[in-house]
Amino acid sequence: MMYGVIDVGSNTIRLCIYDVTNGAIQPMFNNKTTAGLAAYVKKGKMTKKGIKKACDVLSHYKEMVQHLPLEELFVFATASLRNISNTDEALQVILSETELSVDVLTGYQEATFDFIGAARSMHLNKGILLDIGGGSTEILVYERGEIQNAVSLAFGSLSIYSNYVKDLFPTNKEKKQIEEAVLAELKKVKFLNNKTFDVMIGIGGSIRATKNMNNDMFELSRENNIIFAENVSELLKELKNSEKETLKRVLRTSPDRVHTLLPGMMIMDTVCQYVKCRNIVVSPYGVREGYLYQKLFPMDNIK
Repeated sequence: MMYGVIDVGSNTIRLCIYDVTNGAIQPMFNNKTTAGLAAYVKKGKMTKKGIKKACDVLSHYKEMVQHLPLEELFVFATASLRNISNTDEALQVILSETELSVDVLTGYQEATFDFIGAARSMHLNKGILLDIGGGSTEILVYERGEIQNAVSLAFGSLSIYSNYVKDLFPTNKEKKQIEEAVLAELKKVKFLNNKTFDVMIGIGGSIRATKNMNNDMFELSRENNIIFAENVSELLKELKNSEKETLKRVLRTSPDRVHTLLPGMMIMDTVCQYVKCRNIVVSPYGVREGYLYQKLFPMDNIK
């Protein structure tokens, strides 16, 4: 059977089509639109223009799948609609304009679905999981294959860019401000205090883009999914030397993230240093797959 999932994120809106057979999910199609919804948030409220942008992309995706034999099309949103003051208004307009009902995930649900999705593609025994989105960052600690603690922090690659970076790439002063802001929030997460993790599971567009940059910079195979944590720091050092060279490298590996890649990498680097992580394993599955598993094969109520 075939199912569709639309993920309304702060930076991108993504349509994924999956084949589900005997409890196994197989990705069939993936399409991404860089909508940048976080940029339409003014004083905590999404503007009418931002809501219209979301409606336009969702309507386009609905047209794309209308001739596919889908069992169901699911739509969910993360920080894009969670972290605004007019969530209900946005949902009502989207429903009226597109006839699509959107599930707004809590931060804990998002982190949990990250874990469920990643667990379908790799063995997760003990460690830490990091998902850097456009408007939020989820951190989850697990042991013996079970979630111990999870938190959703109200910053992501796009919101960090919007709040701290004036031009295309952050200046040294802006980088220091970003690092201090991220570190201040990490120190508030009690379950991370004085904890260390050798290996981190990485999820989300920013981490996948960092993987692409890492493989390009260090001449590794495109299929390589392991990033040495020290490489992230090295990449940031290399990229600060020349804005022109930085632009060339970003355009070569992740052109759709030209303004958000460095802020995302800085979040990643700060978290890695805070928990003394040595390696990041990039998961091919994450919140979308976890969300679909929960829809089709419900477990205990996840709040």
